[in-house]
Amino acid sequence: MKLVRFLQKLANESVILETKNEMSIQGTIVGVDMSMNTHLKNVKVTRKNASAPIGMDHLTVRGSSVRCILLPDSIPLDTHLIDDAPKKAKAAAGRGGKGRGFGNRGRGGAARKRR
Repeated sequence: MKLVRFLQKLANESVILETKNEMSIQGTIVGVDMSMNTHLKNVKVTRKNASAPIGMDHLTVRGSSVRCILLPDSIPLDTHLIDDAPKKAKAAAGRGGKGRGFGNRGRGGAARKRR
């Protein structure tokens, strides 16, 4: 299972998110997109050298700036870690069945039949 798929299942969970620039963000996950951008509500942001946290209604944290996400102990990990996404069947390797495009044409030149 991909990490992003797991994080998407954590909607409405309260987490602590730490960023690469030494900020600690506590809030409730609203959603996570495929770039791991995390959308939070009821947020408290604490900077490294600041004494009081800053409160916000909503905040989006860019996925590339996330260092780690601390989960509460109350989350049932065994149910969240089950991969329930449908499996995709592998498609044929190209239209000609040999993975080289159409018919028996190879690279450049006239078509040649290989034995």
